[in-house]
Amino acid sequence: MLYYLFTWLHNAFDFPGAGVFQYISFRAASALITSLFISMIIGKRLINFLKARQVGESIRDLGLQGQMSKQGTPTMGGLIILAAILVPTLLFAKLHNIYVIMILTATVWLGLIGFLDDYIKVFKKDKRGLAGKFKVMGQVGLGLIIALTMYFDKEIVIKEKVAQQAYVPSTEIFSVEGNTDKTTLFSKKEIRSTKTTIPFFKNNEFDYSILLSWLGKGYQKWTFLVFIPIVIFIIIAVSNGANLTDGLDGLATGTSAIIGVTLGVLAYVSGNIIFANYLNIMYIPNSGELAIYVSAFVGACIGFLWYNSYPAQIFMGDTGSLALGGVVAVFAIMIRKEILIPIFCGIFLAENLSVVLQVSFFKYTKRKYGAGRRIFKMAPLHHHFQMSGYNEQKIVMRFLIIGIFLAVLTIVTLKLR
Repeated sequence: MLYYLFTWLHNAFDFPGAGVFQYISFRAASALITSLFISMIIGKRLINFLKARQVGESIRDLGLQGQMSKQGTPTMGGLIILAAILVPTLLFAKLHNIYVIMILTATVWLGLIGFLDDYIKVFKKDKRGLAGKFKVMGQVGLGLIIALTMYFDKEIVIKEKVAQQAYVPSTEIFSVEGNTDKTTLFSKKEIRSTKTTIPFFKNNEFDYSILLSWLGKGYQKWTFLVFIPIVIFIIIAVSNGANLTDGLDGLATGTSAIIGVTLGVLAYVSGNIIFANYLNIMYIPNSGELAIYVSAFVGACIGFLWYNSYPAQIFMGDTGSLALGGVVAVFAIMIRKEILIPIFCGIFLAENLSVVLQVSFFKYTKRKYGAGRRIFKMAPLHHHFQMSGYNEQKIVMRFLIIGIFLAVLTIVTLKLR
């Protein structure tokens, strides 16, 4: 909203300083500061509000060190995160941008699903919360919206590189000078595409339509049959991965902040034709605006971490964890970096896999031997280390260090081919 106000002041009255709102870097920094301020201010007030109404977490005694001391800690802190993301984005982003509209939709959508789950647990005193099938239905619904928009919306486009040795009329290309003696040519024509980025390969673009090439001529028109299920799967997997990671004080929040910084870098370079040329990556017009959202996302996570770090004064609950994971998935899909998710979301992936492996192996051994056996002492993975005698703060810190390493590796893939 402030973007439109100051743009009008700049154009109509040449208002001093108003032109700075045209710069993504300024608006991203403003969103970061605003989200930090909101989360810090709202955080304390919400904690006091929830404590006064005895809205606390119900903890099961699983024999974990220090687990029962968390009994009664206020939950539903995800409301802080959502407010600290949405308000700065609404203030500083271009709200007509299709990517901003999609990511805001994902945030509110998954936030509501998580809120319903927490509400049932806390106020209805039903520890089961929202039935799993309804959570999955909500995630599938969001996946359909995102996939169909990505596939059919005319504003979701890319600009393709043009081979220098090929003859292309000069009216159909524009050039970008790089730091070498070569010039990259980009087509002026914006096209809808189902291409995405593959790490570690020189020609690092993959088109989902290739998966249907066996259908013969005209197979491209059926690409949505594979694209939609892939998008739905990614959203469900990453959203649930973040939910499973939210088991130790500050773990999910800190991990999400690191992932947010990584996505911010990827979005900025993908939406800037100069950097896209230098890094030889896909150029996605208008996606740079997502840097404002992700700045608010990072600020919200860091601000919430102030209260969520050990010993936690408040838990985010499903209101926060489902939204954070889902937003990460949608964001990666929009900037066409979803194949990089196993790298920069490595913590979420490990937590997810530990549960899948534990349950699958237990069921298999129970059928075969009559008694179930376990791979880990407890799943998700962070509880395995707790059962092994590691201190909670040490586990969280080491997971965050691994998260930073994975973030750096993800950014390095932009040039490592």
